[in-house]
Amino acid sequence: MNDIIKELMERKSVRAYTSQPIEPEAKRIILQAAMEAPTAGNQQLYTILDITDQQLKDTLAGTCDNQPFIAKAQMVLIFCADCQKWYDAYEAGGCQPRKPGPGDLMLAVTDAAIAAQNAVTAAGSLGIGSCYIGDIMERCERHRELLHLPPYVFPAVMLVFGYPTEQQRRREKPKRCSLEYIVHENGYGRLTDNQLQMMLKNNFGGRDFTEWIQAFCKRKYNSDFSREMSRSVEEYLKNFKNRLTN
Repeated sequence: MNDIIKELMERKSVRAYTSQPIEPEAKRIILQAAMEAPTAGNQQLYTILDITDQQLKDTLAGTCDNQPFIAKAQMVLIFCADCQKWYDAYEAGGCQPRKPGPGDLMLAVTDAAIAAQNAVTAAGSLGIGSCYIGDIMERCERHRELLHLPPYVFPAVMLVFGYPTEQQRRREKPKRCSLEYIVHENGYGRLTDNQLQMMLKNNFGGRDFTEWIQAFCKRKYNSDFSREMSRSVEEYLKNFKNRLTN
């Protein structure tokens, strides 16, 4: 197993960091690696926000589901799906561009996510831990205002970085599902109730499946923050579509 595969296999979310700063050269390497990621048509349909203002980090720690470790991270990056800059470029070049549509937005979100994962892998190779913050999509209106995002820019991915504490280094990585339940050959195969339980056995362990899945559903899927995230994204998509037809 080479070093890259080993890093991918062992990577886990890190939410507690030492006080060691991330040196400017390490940050530059991480950002450059992100920008070298695969991208649709070489368009790089994303903009990366480097959050260095401590007050802004403190605010994001609160708005992103009250997670204090965000404010303590040595580096905070927000990968925005960006349909604005190419639209502006087309107009600047005298084109007559259509307004960005949902397909453009989905492509930009994909571009942003791929770039983010490159950053994660690069950071890991330097001994720097990371954690994805999906809550940047929650309270989308507030975050778009806070980050001064124009109409065709969406905060798709947030990452926080830092050197892991000893406890975080030693912490066991949660086990993933077996390959047979994730990879379907040539077409989607819907899993039976028994297969779903087998797929999730690493999650609920020796506990009762029904009890565990009901608690998990309540804590995650049916939670207030999950509902708010869906509402917030739906509202943004509604406004995005309205701009398309106006």
